[in-house]
Amino acid sequence: MPTMKAVVAAPVGLHARPAAVFVRAVTDTGLPVTISKAGAGKVDARSLLQVMTADFPQGCEVELSIMEHGLEGALGRKKAEEALRQLRELLESQGAA
Repeated sequence: MPTMKAVVAAPVGLHARPAAVFVRAVTDTGLPVTISKAGAGKVDARSLLQVMTADFPQGCEVELSIMEHGLEGALGRKKAEEALRQLRELLESQGAA
């Protein structure tokens, strides 16, 4: 299962606009991405309601992952790893001046 860690940079965390931007980016990948933080279960990163309810504040380290069943061979895994890199960059750049 491809995974990647990121730190939420948006001043309001993953709430309101930053959450909507993130969820839209996840949906655009077409992959079943989940997001989680220490001490909490994974939530579907394609769901705005689930992401906002899970409470990912600024500075929170999150883990992004994609289940193997969402991939199609080596090319699928490469696409998934690239998608996770882009999502990490998005999370870590939101709110940057």
